[in-house]
Amino acid sequence: MSRLDEARLALMLLTRLPAGQIKGDVPDIAAARWAFALTGLPVALIGWGALSGGAALGLAPLPCGFAALAAMALATGGLHHDGLADMADAAGGRDRAHRLEIMRDSRVGSFGVLALVLVCGLGASALATMPRAGAALMLSAVISRLAMVLVLALLPPARAGGLGASAQGGGPAWLPGAALALLLALPLGWAGLIAISAAAAAAALVAWRARTTIGGQTGDVLGAVQICSETAAWLALNAAL
Repeated sequence: MSRLDEARLALMLLTRLPAGQIKGDVPDIAAARWAFALTGLPVALIGWGALSGGAALGLAPLPCGFAALAAMALATGGLHHDGLADMADAAGGRDRAHRLEIMRDSRVGSFGVLALVLVCGLGASALATMPRAGAALMLSAVISRLAMVLVLALLPPARAGGLGASAQGGGPAWLPGAALALLLALPLGWAGLIAISAAAAAAALVAWRARTTIGGQTGDVLGAVQICSETAAWLALNAAL
């Protein structure tokens, strides 16, 4: 089973982008974790294209920021946004079992809508006036997906089934993403390190909330980690660059 098949599986799981066909046995999701961070690169390039295209058409900065968000959401199928909304809705649960039940529900409640509006608004505002947007988008996309891999390693599954349980495994799956993140941070100097710190803080906050309210991580928690850490990185880069 090749690394290419594992990378294809990661792209199929985390995006809606064409990834070709996997011939033969499909790799375990846990084996594909090393490639999670890499899937952020094509998504970031799509967002950068939308941001630059909007500016070339003469759109104001804020609509350009929302265009970039929309393009990236289309590329991922809104997968991570759905996780954020479900986790926010679960905040109103009575206990652990009720919160997990809410997170399984495909409907979005008022907490979920508010979370999406606030996070998307902050993200679009940060991207609207982002210096060196291409480098900023690529770094943020990689470190936010690397955060998912780290949360997978550090938190137990909150329930037996689902992505959170099937993607767990041993080994340093975070190393390729960490190496790529450091490489992408170098051209940004101290701003890159600040962005990594901001993303880590946001991911840690989401992980702590998940650990204390539902006992661990799920696919929805991983989605919330990605969106929140990416938005935190955008805000940090907007301020630091």
